[in-house]
Amino acid sequence: MFKKGEMAVYPAHGVGVIEKIEKKEISDKVHKFYVMRVLGNDMTIMIPVDNADQVGLREVISNKEVTKVYKILKTKDVAADSQTWNRRYREYMERIKTGSAYEVATVLRDLFLLKLGKELSFGERRMMDIAKNLLVKELSIAQEKPEDYIQKHIEQIFEA
Repeated sequence: MFKKGEMAVYPAHGVGVIEKIEKKEISDKVHKFYVMRVLGNDMTIMIPVDNADQVGLREVISNKEVTKVYKILKTKDVAADSQTWNRRYREYMERIKTGSAYEVATVLRDLFLLKLGKELSFGERRMMDIAKNLLVKELSIAQEKPEDYIQKHIEQIFEA
């Protein structure tokens, strides 16, 4: 159960703040909703409290989990992906939609490694930006550091 003012992560949209908890009557039943403002784009989302778990709403990762995310990003010896770009795109999109910081980190790392060997398609470049933005925002909040600091740190990992 989240409280007003708490940060939460909504899959594929990223970190947001719970601005309020509202009650609405729908079909003669009263339902509670989290009203969350996504930090990256100021979009407001209403999430039914009763199925927040099913939609993947979760807390921002802990410092221990941050370490695991960086470990994923630093792992360079992964098998090269030989799928067609559109199949790879669908698979990566599914991973991003899980809302898991680990899955998002895996997508970012895999796309970066793929970029070393060939030109990425427009869709892949866009997905790489989405993954990076989601990760930067969450790591910034988890580590209480500015986003530009986190972004530089991630870029340094990939330059190594």
